[in-house]
Amino acid sequence: MRKYWQVAKNTWEESVTYRVNFLMWRIRTVLQFLTVYFLWSTLIPSNSSFLGYSHSQILSYLLGTTLVASIVFATRTHEIGDNINSGDLSIFLLKPLNYFFYWFAKDAADKGFNLLFCTIELTILYTLLRPPLFVQKDFFLIILFSISIFLAVVLNFFIGSLLGLIGFWSPEVWAPRFIFFTLLTFFAGALFPLDILPVGVFQIFQLLPFSYLLYFPLKIYLGQLSFPQILNGFVVSGFWIILFCFFTRSVWLKGLRAYTALGR
Repeated sequence: MRKYWQVAKNTWEESVTYRVNFLMWRIRTVLQFLTVYFLWSTLIPSNSSFLGYSHSQILSYLLGTTLVASIVFATRTHEIGDNINSGDLSIFLLKPLNYFFYWFAKDAADKGFNLLFCTIELTILYTLLRPPLFVQKDFFLIILFSISIFLAVVLNFFIGSLLGLIGFWSPEVWAPRFIFFTLLTFFAGALFPLDILPVGVFQIFQLLPFSYLLYFPLKIYLGQLSFPQILNGFVVSGFWIILFCFFTRSVWLKGLRAYTALGR
């Protein structure tokens, strides 16, 4: 475990080194939040509700998506494709470490770095905007909320890794990843709560893995799910984690057989 801790530590230092890239990413995140915040603040004035959400609940949901996304969506798995295409994968294959544990350690450091700055940004925004927020006081729900975030982190890691493995067969890994994660923002519920969609569409979304990355954890935090619903959500997200885990491993082994170490 010590070597993976060192990987995480080095990743943290890399994030500090490339300050401009990180700064632009944080500015983009803040602007995206402000756009959605003012949109919903206009649609739902104070002391009113919209499709079952009060003013404070919808603003808490939006604030929560920014915070949870900084944990779940922060990832370094986009570097896997470049790692394969450059031939640098050969170096890792010779080292006494698990390739996916290595990237998970980098992910963990990246998430911690993003969470730190996201918390600072949201604190500043809260001080300036003073939105009425819903504060969950049920400790049991907070624990379930934390579990759902952990499951979301693992699920997103396998999804990101799988997209990175495209590098075994194509040098173009950025475009499909960009398109996918743009769509993921919508399907995960980053722009609005998914249950305001028509019932049939929402039921389909519940069967897909993406709603368990943002929407599901935040619904737990808001206290809008019963325990059976939460348990069912854990089962579905666990199913997708296992499925993506096996699929990622299968693609990894197949990719290694096609790997030519081009560039090395």
